[in-house]
This record gives sequence, structure tokens and C-alpha cells, in this order.
Amino acid sequence: MFGSDSLNRRLLTWLLLPMAVVGALVLWQAWLDAHRTADRAFDRLLEASTLAIAEQTQWQENRLWLDLPPAALEMLATQHDERVFYSLVDAQGKVVTGNADLPGIARTTGTGDAPLAFRNIEWNGMPLRLGVRKARLENWSVREAYEVRVAHTREGRDALTWKLFRQSLAYLLALAALSIVALLVAIRLALAPLTRLRRHIRARDPRTLTPLELSLPRELAELRDTLNELLARMRRVKANQERFIGDASHQLRTPMAGLSARAELALRQNNPEAWREALLAMQDTSQKASRLAVQLLSLTRLGNPEYQPELVSTDLTDVAREAVKEHWPSCQRQGVDLGLEAPDTPVMVDAQDWQLAEVLANLIDNACRYGAQQVTVGVNASPPTLWVKDDGPGIPAEQRLLMLRPFHRGSVLSEGSCPKTAEGPSLPSVDGSGLGLAIVDGIARSLGAQLVLEDASDAQPPGLSVELHFSPSTGTRRTS
Repeated sequence: MFGSDSLNRRLLTWLLLPMAVVGALVLWQAWLDAHRTADRAFDRLLEASTLAIAEQTQWQENRLWLDLPPAALEMLATQHDERVFYSLVDAQGKVVTGNADLPGIARTTGTGDAPLAFRNIEWNGMPLRLGVRKARLENWSVREAYEVRVAHTREGRDALTWKLFRQSLAYLLALAALSIVALLVAIRLALAPLTRLRRHIRARDPRTLTPLELSLPRELAELRDTLNELLARMRRVKANQERFIGDASHQLRTPMAGLSARAELALRQNNPEAWREALLAMQDTSQKASRLAVQLLSLTRLGNPEYQPELVSTDLTDVAREAVKEHWPSCQRQGVDLGLEAPDTPVMVDAQDWQLAEVLANLIDNACRYGAQQVTVGVNASPPTLWVKDDGPGIPAEQRLLMLRPFHRGSVLSEGSCPKTAEGPSLPSVDGSGLGLAIVDGIARSLGAQLVLEDASDAQPPGLSVELHFSPSTGTRRTS
């Protein structure tokens, strides 16, 4: 309704609207009061005029006779040049004397016995106020009833009404002006804490995430507390980002330093075989660094709140087959048996090919790094599920949530769960970055899938089963 109007204007509008309505009602009431007051004042004069005429009415020569006193009509003739009319009417309704044939007033049940009655009438095109007094001459020789009718135009009444109304209007306007001034001051004082909060926030260093320390009213204190909660979340995000940057720089620095050391060492050699070994080692290190860079970029993209992947209907079976085909040679070189369990029919979900491929790449890579000898990629149709199982050492239940954090490698299971050799439990040498499961978790959340980590079997070692449960595809293109 108000668009981008200020809060001050909204408050002023909502407070002035009812004030305007109340003011209009008060003005209407003031007009009615002024009208009634003017009528009462002039009705008293009209009453006095009829009484003066009635007192001068006598019985002479067998008829009513009036010696009209001039004051009886002059009291109704004001400076507004009002016209005054009168008539003396006998019991038969015949006008005895007067300057106008004024109508009578039909008495109702409630006013039939009243000696005096007033009415507003229209006579010969003029609005008049009519007063009718019933009277009776009584003495030893005659008993005669009659009516005194006096009417006058309304100029004086209207002038008095407007005079009284203007006085009330001036008083109400002065009161309204004072009320508006008081309202403006009250709104300004009420919004002063909000202004103080705004200035305090503007004056802060953008890099400052410390809580706001301001004494505010209860309503604004809730806003301050909400802002402090937001700042606390931003501090945690900043700390996580700084930790992520520190860990990422450390992870990238290590292979880069290894490459430099290998190159320097190779340059000191004159043996081509040593050069070949150095180049192979540098190739392996560069591949690991490249893989780490890809993982860091994937994790950074998934951590961006504005990143909203456009999802399309995707076949989990095709993605699983392509992943097994891509990673089968490297698994064979490492002595890992990579297999596939998938139905012949398509299993469609809303996703992106590269995200699902990244999930499988990280899970297969993790399984190989943590000592698995057999890795199986599978797809279930109902509900749509993509899963990877291995026979490695697995992850303790109490560490599974921690393993979803970036750069958290956790610890290998107890000795009883590790592969055994003649020398004892064999603990795999792990040189991973701790990003694999964090990326899988981020992709699962971006796709709206449910990530489940469980033991792959009851045997020792228990292995690890990672499942992503999807909703069936809608068959249409959409944005998550």
C-alpha cells in the first residue's frame, strides 16, 4: 500500500487518518450543537413575543381585540433585516388581526396539551420558524379560546449558528494543530532509538562482526538480538572460510613443494633413468594436485548460496555405467575390483550429469585410498538410489558426521576392523585431502537427495556403504 515510504510517514498516515475521521465527526457535532443553541435562543424570543401578544389580547365589543405592543415584534427583528409575521386567531380558526394568515400547528398526542409549540415551515416560498401559543380569555362574562401565531425568517438564526460554529471550528483547528505537533514530536521520539541503531550500524567498520551493544526498547531489542544472531552466523561463516582457505592453501602448497623438490633433484642428476623416475613422480604429484584443485573448486561452488543448478531428468544407470567405465583402468592398476549393479531399465531423477559423476568419482577415489579391495557402484529403481559399497575399513558411526566436514580425514577403525597381515593389522596409508565426502554431502543437499552412510556388511572390516536417495523425476526441466 505504501511501497517504499518511510516508517515515519506510515505512522503519521495511520495516526492522522483516525484523527481526521474523529475531527470530521466532532465538526458535525459542533454544527448540530450550534444549530440547536441558535434555535433555543431565538425560540425564547419567539416565546416572549407570543406571550407579549397574548397578554395584550382583550375582549371588547363581543370580539377579540389586540392592542399590539411594538416590542413584541421588534425583539425578533435583528440587524439581519428579518421579517416578522403574526396573526391572532379565534376559536373558530378565523384570523382576528395580523399581518399574515399563518398556518396553525397540528398537535400530536404527546404535545396536545402544551400551550406553546414550534415548527419550521415553508410559507409563500420563505423558510420560517413558527411559534403558536394557545391561550384563553376568562372573566365573569366571557370564556374565549384563541391562538397567537408568530413567525420570522431564519437570517438571524443562521447567522448565530455560523458564529457559534466558527468559534468551535477555531477551537478545534487550534486543538488539531497542537495534536499534530505533539504527534510529530511523539513519532520522532519513538523512532529515535531506530535512528540511533541505524547510525550505529552505518558507523561500524564493514569488517567488524562483533555484537551490537545498544540499549534499546523491547521491540527494537528483538531486532538487535536478531542482528546479533546474524552477526554470530557470519562470524562462524568467516571462521569457516578462513579455515577453508588456510587448509586449501596448505593442501595445494604440499604438492607444489613436492613438484619443486622433485624437479630440483632431477636437475642434479645425470642419469636418464633418474630423470624418468622424477618425471613419473612429478606426473603423479601433478595429477593429485589437479584432482585437489577440482575438488576445491567443486566445494567452493557448492558453498555459494547463490548457486542454483538447473536440474534435468537424468538416468542414474547411464551415469553409473560411465563412471565405472572411466575409473575401471585406474582401479585395475591399484588392484581394486570395481563392479556395477544396475537394472536394465532407466532410473530417472532430477539432477545434473557432472554432479552425479563427481559424487561417484569422489566415492570411488575414497574407497581406493582407504584400502578397499572391492568397490561396487549400484543403482536401485524404487526408490531411486545411487550407491557405492566397498570392503575397506569403514568409518566409525561416531565419526560419520565429522567426515562430512571439509579437510576432516578422521581415523581408521579399530585394529580388529582393519585388514590383517602376518605382522598385524594393516593400516592403509592415506594421502587424501579430506574433501571427498564433504563434496558428496554438498551435492546431495543441492539436489535435494538424502545421504546415508552405513556399514557395508557385518563382516570385519565392515566396509562402507554410501547411498543417495532421490525423489522420482518429474520429467520436466526445473531449477532447484
